Amino acid sequence: MAGVFLARSASRLSSSSSALSRSACLLPSLSSSSPAPPPSNPSPRSATTFPPPARHLADLRSPISHRALVRSSAAVADRFERRFATMASKNSYESILTTLSKPGGGEFGKYYCLPALTDPRIDRLPYSIRILLESAIRNCDEFQVTGKDVEKILDWENTSPKQVEIPFKPARVLLQDFTGVPAVVDLACMRDAMKKLGSDPNKINPLVPVDLVIDHSVQVDVARSQNAVQANMELEFHRNKERFGFLKWGSNAFSNMLVVPPGSGIVHQVNLEYLGRVVFNNGGLLYPDSVVGTDSHTTMIDGLGVAGWGVGGIEAEAAMLGQPMSMVLPGVVGFKLGGKLRNGVTATDLVLTVTQMLRKHGVVGKFVEFYGEGMSELSLADRATIANMSPEYGATMGFFPVDHVTLQYLKLTGRSDETVAMIETYLRANKMFVDYSQPQTERVYSSYLELNLEDVEPCISGPKRPHDRVPLKGMKSDWQTCLDNKVGFKGFAVPKESQNKIAEFSFRGTPAQIKHGDVVIAAITSCTNTSNPSVMLGAALVAKKACELGLEVKPWIKTSLAPGSGVVTKYLEKSGLQKYLDQLGFNIVGYGCTTCIGNSGELDEAVSAAISENDIVAAAVLSGNRNFEGRVHPLTRANYLASPPLVVAYALAGTVDIDFEKEPIGTSKDGKKVYFKDIWPLNEEIADVVQSSVLPDMFKETYKAITKGNPMWNQLSVPSSTLYTWDPTSTYIHEPPYFKDMTMSPPGPHPVKDAYCLLNFGDSITTDHISPAGSIHKDSPAAKYLMERGVSPKDFNSYGSRRGNDEVMARGTFANIRLVNKFLKGEVGPKTIHVPSGEKLSAFDAATRYKSEGHDTIVLAGEEYGSGSSRDWAAKGPMLQGVKAVIAKSFERIHRSNLVGMGIIPLCFKSGEDAETLGLTGHERYTIHLPSNVSDIKPGQDVTVTTDTGKSFTCTVRFDTEVELAYYNHGGILPYVIRSLIKANN
Repeated sequence: MAGVFLARSASRLSSSSSALSRSACLLPSLSSSSPAPPPSNPSPRSATTFPPPARHLADLRSPISHRALVRSSAAVADRFERRFATMASKNSYESILTTLSKPGGGEFGKYYCLPALTDPRIDRLPYSIRILLESAIRNCDEFQVTGKDVEKILDWENTSPKQVEIPFKPARVLLQDFTGVPAVVDLACMRDAMKKLGSDPNKINPLVPVDLVIDHSVQVDVARSQNAVQANMELEFHRNKERFGFLKWGSNAFSNMLVVPPGSGIVHQVNLEYLGRVVFNNGGLLYPDSVVGTDSHTTMIDGLGVAGWGVGGIEAEAAMLGQPMSMVLPGVVGFKLGGKLRNGVTATDLVLTVTQMLRKHGVVGKFVEFYGEGMSELSLADRATIANMSPEYGATMGFFPVDHVTLQYLKLTGRSDETVAMIETYLRANKMFVDYSQPQTERVYSSYLELNLEDVEPCISGPKRPHDRVPLKGMKSDWQTCLDNKVGFKGFAVPKESQNKIAEFSFRGTPAQIKHGDVVIAAITSCTNTSNPSVMLGAALVAKKACELGLEVKPWIKTSLAPGSGVVTKYLEKSGLQKYLDQLGFNIVGYGCTTCIGNSGELDEAVSAAISENDIVAAAVLSGNRNFEGRVHPLTRANYLASPPLVVAYALAGTVDIDFEKEPIGTSKDGKKVYFKDIWPLNEEIADVVQSSVLPDMFKETYKAITKGNPMWNQLSVPSSTLYTWDPTSTYIHEPPYFKDMTMSPPGPHPVKDAYCLLNFGDSITTDHISPAGSIHKDSPAAKYLMERGVSPKDFNSYGSRRGNDEVMARGTFANIRLVNKFLKGEVGPKTIHVPSGEKLSAFDAATRYKSEGHDTIVLAGEEYGSGSSRDWAAKGPMLQGVKAVIAKSFERIHRSNLVGMGIIPLCFKSGEDAETLGLTGHERYTIHLPSNVSDIKPGQDVTVTTDTGKSFTCTVRFDTEVELAYYNHGGILPYVIRSLIKANN
């Protein structure tokens, strides 16, 4: 099996009419039963500069590449060996390349015109599928993308239930620094590998725009202080100077890469307010913006009508290098919205409700597309909030097609009138714009859901999962139930006699108390909510009313405010409301993800001791999107997602054990009881402040110097070399071993025979469990490694910040302190049993011993294995530990793909079966009877697994596409890419 692709210098797309010299040309109507015939007279594939805002160079090459063919027969191999110069490089649909005229004369450019196909099926397609269709047509060269691929998408109504495979080429790639550092490390390492194999290392270069926003490194070390932003940024640079220097080197060494410095905002809010194009004008060729990102919440951009979703870092790297993404043509759930949100109900309440509904419906691997008359009642920011939490409800996308609300937002955020006019004109012409003032053509969806917005009620979610929604009015009783229940997603098993325990402690010389359910962290954080002026200003109005009544937040509660962009600060200041947030301790602590990803910083030592010594179930309330146990802070076992106004309210109450309808939230300065309703603003109040305080000039001012606005970043000095000089003593950036001893011959399938089980898991093991992003525990293998190299515990930083070092990350794999491994019979922690000896060891030490003994390992798991963040280290780490396969009941979409990308076999138990029903304890040795020749393996085929105890069971191999089999044959996606590039140049 072989595969070839190559980036090739593209011819310039001339701005004259001779370059693309035709108007609309209609094709004959296509029947639904035959493939779409490609038009004749193809034109050269072309590309040129990318538009602002990104600093993308004018002389970049077009991502023309060979689509992988994966069956290893002699005929296929011969085809793969052809020189790229003889390959198809012409677009098969040149005859529908059409001029898009400006309303006042002149032209915006050319575009591939969907109506010119005169195919009635297009009008019935969901808007999200039309974006896939346009991409296939624009890239159709009968080699990388074929007319058959176009027909599959046109016939989506019939083909989507059949799990057909299509290629997709996103317009750009989005990174944040936690995932961006390892991506750039991999690219640098790939350059070295190319050189060692005798090829040109500069072939490793991004071929589409790559935007990397540094937002995951800031921690809340300093809070409740006017100096918090500066103090936390200084600490951030002190900890991460080497990482930041490496990223700055990458921005210079690799073409077409924009790096947004620390302190600028959260990647998804910056993407929404600034980076999102909606429609690309690439040197006169117009096409829809689309993006894949190495953060699962890339889906936030779907609220802007841009198709975007999260992928693993290794998939993103392949996309950067011109490799088409292979994907299963998804089903689309139509979600109809009607009515209007009631007074006092926020977008956060809505998204938590939608998340619960969609989780129940089942949308994994599907698109969700929103429509209906209720759309006009949702601001763009509200839509983005819903789109943001697509990973939490399990969908690939939560898509909102472009309409008038989108255009208004583009103008609000400082996009030029001409750009907005181009976007509207293009989308209307290409049947991608929804005009709710016109009669709507009925679209077909795979399934349907409906929600009347008037039925949404105030709520929060927790204490351990985003989709465990709790109506606000039922929170007190739900909390009591959680205390009573056995340990689980909704239980802490606190004995009745201990539930009212009060722990006394001294906080900075003042007597204090803490009990179960008391709030110790209250954070307004996360892209999900800080991008929404309504909930941010709503929180500020709650603070204002509370301050006027004389309410205060207990001083030991760690309160913080981390906006997603500088625009938030501008409108909070203009409204005059920031001072009230400051008064309650919600001072701005930085511009980044902070508490939502576990960068909550340390609690006061006295508070930590009171929690630990008395086994208190302490609570965090945050306006985030993830609340898995162990993620927010090691000492907050209960973590609730809430709107920013509710975060303030719970901070004032000081506990989650409260009924806001019946119990007072505090006492006013004149001694009267203050209730929730006394501090909650009306929707009209919020709307008035938003209208007067959120202005277009704020966005223009914030983003005009986005890449040069941080003096500490500007002072970083980096080398100008194109190959990175690895420092073997570095504990942040280390050359990974992925390509060690690599040859040009693919290794083929790895036999898994008599493997031991490294860990035996139940359901809902998240990527946080597998590869934590937060603090490095002082007794962990990673801590030992760092201390051996002279790093003191105070400088450990986080796992997320050390993802550029494979030695740290391999030791950090399965190192979450809340890990539940069945081998340990109820004991919680990052340990496992080395089966041959019966010793209890850290997962890393056990894996190391298995490898030294020459044994392969597997992992057993339950449902939703790998849910959570799109974390490629959750696949890289197990691979480095020697894990060859994971057998689970089900996988999260991105994580399954990441496992394949690292050469690990994902297998699913048959329906109704799992380790327990099959009587597997994990102490067996496992042999997976997979064919030794990749040509004998089919996507989704069944295989037999046997054990040394005589058990035999059948699993489904979750290689879902032919391309994934190619990756597996090569030992992973990155070796595949390197070999393909080299072969294409020979």
